[in-house]
Amino acid sequence: MSNSFLTAEELHPAQFRPKWLSAVRYSSVYDWTTRLIVALVFATATFGNVSWIIHALTNGTHQPLDHTLLNMAARGSSALFVALTAATTLTRLAPLRKSAGIGPRVVALLGTFLVCAPAFLPRAELPPIVLAISSLFVIVGMLMSFAVLRWLGRAFSIMPEARRLVTHGPYRVVRHPLYICEEVAVIGVFIQVLSPLAVFIFIMHAVFQVRRMLNEETVLEGTFPEYAEYARRTPRLIPFGRHARPKP
Repeated sequence: MSNSFLTAEELHPAQFRPKWLSAVRYSSVYDWTTRLIVALVFATATFGNVSWIIHALTNGTHQPLDHTLLNMAARGSSALFVALTAATTLTRLAPLRKSAGIGPRVVALLGTFLVCAPAFLPRAELPPIVLAISSLFVIVGMLMSFAVLRWLGRAFSIMPEARRLVTHGPYRVVRHPLYICEEVAVIGVFIQVLSPLAVFIFIMHAVFQVRRMLNEETVLEGTFPEYAEYARRTPRLIPFGRHARPKP
């Protein structure tokens, strides 16, 4: 297990950084650079959602009023979540440990941003009731994600990194509640572009998310001695289901 994760200093050895910059200082610069990039991405997404709502209020849409209101609610809930994500990224704690290698980082990025692919797919011709259901999935999923992220707080990270072990609130029920809530919203988004290609993208997204969870668990278990006991008594995804780890 010692080869599965590294401390922040071990991730930035002398041969990969300027000689005049210490490992600790380089790690801090690297951390803040990634924070700003991620925060900028989510701030842009927030601006896009808010702009859509303002445009709908001022210029209207070609959709019936009830569908427009549902879409505005979906956009508003998405804006709340991505805005909180941007703010939390800027205020999160410094990492104690990170996964080694580029693989876990690529998986994390694909799991996070592959859901942007539906924006480039044509809208499916669906009955109004199906479109309404899809909007409700997005609204519920985003609002739940907002609430869970508030619990996770400064321990939040896109990459598999250990900052602080959170075991209270929704994390007492399952080990990855934020993933569950996000997937509710993702299902709503993919319904709107339903097609064989959309199904394939959704499956690949789910595969990356599962791998991402396992990478995070490896880092957390190697950082916090109490994580093994927490994982033993807390299901990974299914509330009140069988635990993923057998009791020793």
